[in-house]
Amino acid sequence: MKQILAYSLLAAALAVAMAPAHAQMLPSAAPAAGTSGATGNGSLDRIVAVVEEDVILQSELDQAMNAIVQQYASNPGQLPPRDVLARQVLDRLILMKLQVQKAEDQGIRVSDADIDAAVGNVAQQNKMSVDQLQAAVNQQGGPGSFAAFRKQIGDQILAQKLHENVVRDQVTVTDAEVNNLLDSASYKAGEVHLAHIQISTPANGGASDIAQAQKKAEDAINAVKGGMDFNAAAIRYSDAPDALEGGDLGWRRMDEVPPAFADAIAALKPGETSPALRGPTGFHILKLIETRAPGKQIVTEYHARQILIRPSELVTPEQAQKKAQDIYNRLVDKKEDFAKIAKDESKDNTTANVGGDMGWFAKDSWGTAIGGEIAGLKDNEISHPIQTEAGWIVIQRLGTRESDLTVQLQRDQARQAIGNRKADTAYENFLRETRSSAYVDIRVPELRDPADTNSQASADK
Repeated sequence: MKQILAYSLLAAALAVAMAPAHAQMLPSAAPAAGTSGATGNGSLDRIVAVVEEDVILQSELDQAMNAIVQQYASNPGQLPPRDVLARQVLDRLILMKLQVQKAEDQGIRVSDADIDAAVGNVAQQNKMSVDQLQAAVNQQGGPGSFAAFRKQIGDQILAQKLHENVVRDQVTVTDAEVNNLLDSASYKAGEVHLAHIQISTPANGGASDIAQAQKKAEDAINAVKGGMDFNAAAIRYSDAPDALEGGDLGWRRMDEVPPAFADAIAALKPGETSPALRGPTGFHILKLIETRAPGKQIVTEYHARQILIRPSELVTPEQAQKKAQDIYNRLVDKKEDFAKIAKDESKDNTTANVGGDMGWFAKDSWGTAIGGEIAGLKDNEISHPIQTEAGWIVIQRLGTRESDLTVQLQRDQARQAIGNRKADTAYENFLRETRSSAYVDIRVPELRDPADTNSQASADK
């Protein structure tokens, strides 16, 4: 049977901040939480964990486990023993439940339109129509699977929106911070492809928690030194959200790497692994896969002017289109002055008073609709009316130039890197605190992680 590549319930649980997007095997649908039913072997379903006021069923865990096993079907040796994998998967299911609960507590909602768009993206990635995707999901998982599939995607969108809420008010980047980063001796240009193993410590962990984490990190390093593939070691040992993807962080600019780790990475050659590095959330082991140097950023810029006709309560979309066409005819056939018509007729507040002048801009700076049109015009040529989200626009291209934006892009990238770093830290701390303070009762003793004192404490209550 053809497997469906889709958003994975596990991959999206925490990957919003650190990990790159990965398409993964679609877990077959599980029964809705709080219901009972039969597992794949015909036995009665059971509750394996209570997460605040929600539960995780054995069937949910089994389906998620099966998805991971299918994902690594061509290389099963990378997977840890089944009991270790089960604890890894269960922990990510718990974190997803907690994120969904937090999102709902904050009044975050996901509309059917949001889910429809995400489902459409999954179908497009798999070169299917939505109807074909639905049929394939139901064939793979049985009747009702597509509804469960939509719910999983809805939960992932909730988690993403929660991430945005958490970091929105906590992450600001000033010009001084950008200047300090670019001027610092530790600033390094270029990009690195990294993988990592993260051994986390509890939010309020003591000396014994730190010692346990350090021992686990040493075990991971010894395993890699002993010949274990780094990706397999990440699956077995890492607590990071991307552990089940082998800890792959993808390509990252060096200015995105925390300064405490940048020096360690700079000392590595491709293929080498760092020692265990102590961070605020635990221990990190980094592998440098590949590097690439920065290059000059030369882009084509366009100079243009525009006239915007916007629909309103008094102007229907059809009337706006007709007016834009009339303006085009006045400009092309009657040779009327573009700047004067822009001042008199354009509804764009940023350009109307300057005769519609948009200044110099990169191709898609004003949106892809304008970008696609402007690239196809000749200098001084006027476009037919273009439909955009803002309304109907008539554009005249005035000129082009090649600009070296290396410095500006470097500043933009530095600003983004600082913001991403702060967002990573803010959300990771949020998740650690959420997990540490949550009531989590793992009902199946063999699924409890001996190092997870929070789960054990909850279970003993």
